[in-house]
Amino acid sequence: QSLKEQISHLTELNKNIGEEAKNLTNALKGESKTQGNWGEYILESILEKSGLEKGMQYEVQDSQRDEDGKLKQPDVVIKLPENKIVVIDSKVSLTDYERLVNAEDDNKVAFLKAHVSSIKKHVDQLSEKNYQDLYDIESPDFVLMFIPIEPAFAVVVNEDNSIYNKA
Repeated sequence: QSLKEQISHLTELNKNIGEEAKNLTNALKGESKTQGNWGEYILESILEKSGLEKGMQYEVQDSQRDEDGKLKQPDVVIKLPENKIVVIDSKVSLTDYERLVNAEDDNKVAFLKAHVSSIKKHVDQLSEKNYQDLYDIESPDFVLMFIPIEPAFAVVVNEDNSIYNKA
């Protein structure tokens, strides 16, 4: 009887985990804001697992005003020795990548082009933000773009290797 109850409990847990995974998948396929939040979470998890402490070695959503007074908020600012910093912005573009991965062969080309276009658009948008200018000489003249799904980046570089140099 006890074994039967445990199996029943495990079956219910498995069902709940499956439902949670389905909900997460639907959320990540849906709104770009949800995808962005997930990417920022992954980035912060990597920083924490690397031994960096939030508030000490890095800041999240560090609000700064540019020379025109506009509020800018990079995802992460990593504090380096000698008061230097590196700005990282997380970009998640799952919609076209997910379509590419799950597409039939005859549709893959269109979804690949859409995915490449999406990443290029992110590069352009990030470049226009000029986050590096917020921190004057404390920052190198570049910003790191974090893409939390390595195969999503690799497929773009394989399709159009000029994007790496452009970025």
